Amino acid sequence: MQQPSAESGVVVEDLCKTFKVPVREAGLKASLSSLFHRETRDVAAVDGVSFSIQAGEVVGFLGPNGAGKTTTLKLLSGLLHPTSGRCSVLGFEPRARPAALLRQITLVMGNRNQLQWDLPAMDSFELNRAIYRIPRADFVRLRDEMIELLDLGDLVNKPVRNLSLGERMKVEIAGSLLHQPKVLFLDEPTIGLDITMQKRIRTFVADYNQRYEATVMLTSHYMADVQALCKRVIVIHHGRILFDGELASLADRFSLDKTITARLADGEEVKVSAARSEIAAATSKLLGERDVVDLTIEDPPIEDLIERLFSSEQRP
Repeated sequence: MQQPSAESGVVVEDLCKTFKVPVREAGLKASLSSLFHRETRDVAAVDGVSFSIQAGEVVGFLGPNGAGKTTTLKLLSGLLHPTSGRCSVLGFEPRARPAALLRQITLVMGNRNQLQWDLPAMDSFELNRAIYRIPRADFVRLRDEMIELLDLGDLVNKPVRNLSLGERMKVEIAGSLLHQPKVLFLDEPTIGLDITMQKRIRTFVADYNQRYEATVMLTSHYMADVQALCKRVIVIHHGRILFDGELASLADRFSLDKTITARLADGEEVKVSAARSEIAAATSKLLGERDVVDLTIEDPPIEDLIERLFSSEQRP
């Protein structure tokens, strides 16, 4: 696991966040009792997490629902305070929410609305320009670039409440990046978008990362997002990190077989699963016995690998 470094864009050391959750039995008596004495239990959403992300790095932050992904991003953005441990972003402590940090980060949450609900997105863009004190010329240039890139068209002139989820996500992303942040926390940024727009968003994030050397921490249930953008992934489950390393090594560690797909001269497609040690033999057999015109060898889907990772963690 990669160790925290003072030179990182993001540093997390033994970070914990515990919530107190009310506990109450069913029934009228329990309801009345809870009015005077409420029992609670502690739930660890983030439990001793440590990692570091170098400036300019794009990292996938993966895990099932309830794993602690969004809580971690909120801690790094200063929206939540840690119960224990520490974290820093660009050398700043997020819990203090210093203006110098807030001007350099952004948090995009696919299931949350940040723009003014009853106003056109263009008005919220202007509000962001004033908040971040963006020079007019820079603001207009970047705003127009994003409107074109994200194919926003007339959407920016409609009240946000009248937009579909996919349309809202596009204007949310545009509004969140107008101040050219150096650190992007992206929580399901392509949710609700069609395949074409998902690809366009991925291309945009990759271009933004290269152009501004921005650090990107991405959560997504669309593995295409992760595969297209991230060389490194951090997998979290029950608030604890299960894996931190290169995406390719995840397949090496948890995949016992590969899928060989052969397209035959008659148009038929044949798929064969083989252990890594048997790939050469299985391929030779296919080529010798069938009229193969095309052949590919692939690792299993990332979703399957992560499921294996969770299963191995749960086994005694």
